[in-house]
Amino acid sequence: MAIIPFLQGKTVAVMGLGKSGTATARALAGSGATVWAWDDQEAARRAGRDSGLTLKDLATADLSAAAALVWSPGIPHTWPQPHPVAERARRLGLRLICDIELLSRACPAARYIGITGTNGKSTTTSLIAHCLAAAGQVAAAGGNLGIPALDLPALAADGSYVLELSSYQLELLDQARFDIAVHLNISPDHLSRHGGLAGYAAAKASLFSRLKPGATAVIGVDDDHSRDIFRQVAADRQLRTVPLSVQSRMRGGISAPDGILIDDCDGEATAVIDLTTLATLPGRHNWQNACAAYAAARAAGIDIDTIRRALASFPGLAHRQELVAVIDGVAFVNDSKATNADAAEKALNCYDAVYWLAGGQAKEGGITALEYLFPRIIKAFLFGEAARQFAATLAGKAAVEQCGTLAVAVARAAGAARADRRPGAVVLLSPACASWDQFTSFEHRGEVFRQLVTALAGRDGAA
Repeated sequence: MAIIPFLQGKTVAVMGLGKSGTATARALAGSGATVWAWDDQEAARRAGRDSGLTLKDLATADLSAAAALVWSPGIPHTWPQPHPVAERARRLGLRLICDIELLSRACPAARYIGITGTNGKSTTTSLIAHCLAAAGQVAAAGGNLGIPALDLPALAADGSYVLELSSYQLELLDQARFDIAVHLNISPDHLSRHGGLAGYAAAKASLFSRLKPGATAVIGVDDDHSRDIFRQVAADRQLRTVPLSVQSRMRGGISAPDGILIDDCDGEATAVIDLTTLATLPGRHNWQNACAAYAAARAAGIDIDTIRRALASFPGLAHRQELVAVIDGVAFVNDSKATNADAAEKALNCYDAVYWLAGGQAKEGGITALEYLFPRIIKAFLFGEAARQFAATLAGKAAVEQCGTLAVAVARAAGAARADRRPGAVVLLSPACASWDQFTSFEHRGEVFRQLVTALAGRDGAA
């Protein structure tokens, strides 16, 4: 846990007592600060009180006495409507910050590597940390992925923080600066939190206004908004800007249009690794993740052979095209992290005979963008709030069964796949939806899927 000495003896307000907010409150208290903790939800307040935190209603507290207001990124503060506590703080000139900001001030000597984008952040963050570890470097990965920032160990000048950064976190940064920044892609997501797609793209692009002079910016250029970001960042001659693409060869950058990672940063177009051989990184979207991790690792001073070995040994991540079991020749794949259509598209593109488990809380646009992939779907098994909407989109284009719950969907998909006995069949949980209608998180949804499949495998035998 990082110690935050500059706030010792001061009063700090913490709004939101989820995982990151609770970790922040603990770190501040351990650093000698007086912590005012609050959450709009009674259950979260109860948990905070039970863990020893001091609660204070920030809607009525004297915020002029607070040295800082640490805001949990998951709580809307501007869009779709201003939060009353945020409005009170702004009137007092008290800036909202997040735990990433505190970490950067507490451990200023460390190297900071930030990763953002709509899809692929977690895999790319983990890949970069894996490369650093393979090179014998001290590294800690977290942020929006897994471990909250202030639960990470304190690192000195020989250490690197590899931080997944959501758009919510980026808009809560102030003085934080990064040595290497990676942006992968942009597709419509979280639009209500940013007032539309332009606001969402601007939040992502703000990472590059927080780079140190001489820093490296790695930017995917395979969508229009990301290309605009690249053009803006490349105009800053104080930065080293590396474009990357998995759609076309990229002069002066990194690319893999055919699955062969090509490094042309020095104008030599060197073929580095055949990404199609990496079992834990299937599909073109993972080629992008691997290219981004390669570029960041090179910027961190790691040699090509070490990166090549690290990519080949990467174990993969849970809930991201995670192979749970093979039962009677049918693969059961957990891609619960696919919380929007763009992410589900990546998974559907990897398989030719799919029994698709989809549903939850639909994002804007639903699954209409996936229509060209419907021929790959043998049958869709729909659950959650979006089931009726998705069924209407799929009508006449793919077979559909409404299941209500994930448990029913898994059972029926398994039965259909067993009866059909199609070569290469996959039962794919790639919901294209948020999970909050029936689950506490996408991780919870993926864990339930894993339990259901493990129970099937135990009954039927898995290969």
